[in-house]
Amino acid sequence: MPLPQNSPAPDATVVRTGRRGALDNGRARQNIPWDVLAGVGMQWSQFGRRVKQYSIELCPSGPIDDRDPVLWALVRDDEPIGPGLPRLRYRLPVPPGSQEQVTAAVRRYAPPHLWLGEAQREPGHLGRPDPSRRPGR
Repeated sequence: MPLPQNSPAPDATVVRTGRRGALDNGRARQNIPWDVLAGVGMQWSQFGRRVKQYSIELCPSGPIDDRDPVLWALVRDDEPIGPGLPRLRYRLPVPPGSQEQVTAAVRRYAPPHLWLGEAQREPGHLGRPDPSRRPGR
């Protein structure tokens, strides 16, 4: 499912490829198989008085390649979003107004046991990529 061009991560798209979620930054593509995830959730935080920022959190069940040329910019080190889940995970920004569409797509293609639901986070939860994880450094 493509993310609209006004996405905070405009080059990232999420598409269905069999049993995998694929990420494409316009130069390279990387798959994140659903079977390597321990959980998937929608997170949101308030941005100003009227705007909410949403993200899809992909929590791996094992180590991640945080130096991958496609995925490194999506890696976040944050408090786990649930018991037994890792600190390191992939955070995909969701464009305003498309959270229901993105949630429906994830719930359609991801195995049901992975869905963690929706939760509010502190303002500014999207954060920024850690430049030290950039490939080639």
